[in-house]
Amino acid sequence: MNPVQRPIDPLQQRLGKPAGGWRAKLYAIIFESDTRKGRAFDLTLIGAILLSVLVIVLTSVQSIAAEYGAWLHAAEWLFTILFTLEYIGRCLCVQRPVMYARSFFGIIDVMSILPSYLSLFIPGAHVIMGVRILRLLRIFRILKLTLYIEEYSMLGDALLASRRKIFIFLSVVFLIVFLLGTVMYVVEGPENGYTSIPTAVYWAISTMTTVGFGDLVPKTDIGRAIASFMMLLGWGILAVPTGIISSEITYQRGRATLTPSACPACLSTGHDAASRYCKDCGAEL
Repeated sequence: MNPVQRPIDPLQQRLGKPAGGWRAKLYAIIFESDTRKGRAFDLTLIGAILLSVLVIVLTSVQSIAAEYGAWLHAAEWLFTILFTLEYIGRCLCVQRPVMYARSFFGIIDVMSILPSYLSLFIPGAHVIMGVRILRLLRIFRILKLTLYIEEYSMLGDALLASRRKIFIFLSVVFLIVFLLGTVMYVVEGPENGYTSIPTAVYWAISTMTTVGFGDLVPKTDIGRAIASFMMLLGWGILAVPTGIISSEITYQRGRATLTPSACPACLSTGHDAASRYCKDCGAEL
């Protein structure tokens, strides 16, 4: 039995692994999780990311920040320095550091540490400190979710194939929302908070999607009847795009299991990838 091979990250292939020396050893630790040191590095990095995000969240709570602000600030800078060293290490141990810096996760790495440094030189830069929460996206790389490119491609193909149906569906929904919102503007009127058609359409959207913020509530019996109808209609409408996309995914999955090869005897196509004989004439494929 052949051993199960670990799938190769296409980005790592393009970045290039050094032939030897300390760079190759560093590459094995940072980019390869099938070694003891690599797994330890990944687990440590996941823990650091989660703790750093926890620090960001706690800093946003005024009562906690007022009492433990100094400790949280020190912890944030500790994580920033550690992530900076990690980013430098990733750039040093690959053959094409510029390609890594311009990759999706390379940009995420920079954006997760840059706000802390900008706050030292630009007054008011604290407003973008929330960008550091992007560190959570780095866990996707560590867990190797990007290796499932076939599933991502299948979902993308399903969305692309469904775009016309989804556009028509959204157009119908917008028409319904606009008409019912206009009716609510006429029925309820400005005295009940429906001061304009856009305001009434906003209410119709929040009601149709079953969100219902509660800032606008119908006061008349006719308005309540329309609201009840829209809430019931919303449940059915939410299921429509799910069905459209699910059917396309099913179609894409079925098509992926077919082989483009034709039968050498009758030239029939559309055989399963695991088929050994033609489904039409029975000849061996």
